[in-house]
Amino acid sequence: MKSVLLIGMGRFGHHLCKNLVELGNDVMIIDSDEKSVEDLTPIVTSVLIGDCTNPEVLKSIGVGNYDICFVCIGSNFQSSLEITSLLKDLGAKYVVSKASRDIHKKFLLRNGADEVIYPDRDIAEKTARRFSTDNVFDYIELTHDYSVYEIPPLDKWVGKTISESNIRANYNISILGIKHPAGDDIMLPPASYKIEEGDHLMVLGNNVDVEKLLKTL
Repeated sequence: MKSVLLIGMGRFGHHLCKNLVELGNDVMIIDSDEKSVEDLTPIVTSVLIGDCTNPEVLKSIGVGNYDICFVCIGSNFQSSLEITSLLKDLGAKYVVSKASRDIHKKFLLRNGADEVIYPDRDIAEKTARRFSTDNVFDYIELTHDYSVYEIPPLDKWVGKTISESNIRANYNISILGIKHPAGDDIMLPPASYKIEEGDHLMVLGNNVDVEKLLKTL
C-alpha cells in the first residue's frame, strides 16, 4: 500500500484514482473545481480544492510525505509544467506527469518529472494492434520490442503437448499462461501440458516474431 497524491481530476484522473483505491492505496486528490471531486470524496483519504500552481497550496499538504505524486492535467500544459516543477522543488519523492505530445515529455522531464506517461496514446496503440487482426484477444506492451499477446493455438498444436509442438524453438515465443473457456486458467504451464481446442495462449515474444505467427493463424 502506498500514499498517493493525485492532482487534476479529469477523466484519466478519475479512472486512476478509482483503481488506486481499489488496490488499497491511500489517495489524496486535488482539483480547482469542487464538482470534479464530488463523486470521489467518499472513497479517498482526503480532498483539497485549490490551485496547485500556487506554491502555498502544495506546501500546505507536505508533498514530500507521499510515495508518488501524479500530475494528471491534460488540457493545460503550462499548469502541468509549473505543478511538476513545484512538486520537485518542494521535495516530492517521485513525480509522474501526464503528457499528450513528445515535446511535452521533454519539458516535463527537464522540469522535474521522474516519469512521463501517455495514457491516450498508449490505449490507442493497444487498440490498433488488437483490432488489426481477428486473432488477438488481448495485448500488453512490455517494451518497445516485446509484448504479451493472448492468441488462439494453431490447429496443428491442438492435441499435442507444448513440448511436442516445439513452440519455443519454431516460433521464438514463450507460453506464459493458458486461459480455458471454462475459466480454469494455468500460469507457467509445464511442457507436458496438452493444448486443447478453445484454449487462449498467453505468449511472450518479440513483436516481429509474434506478428509472423499471427499471419499463419
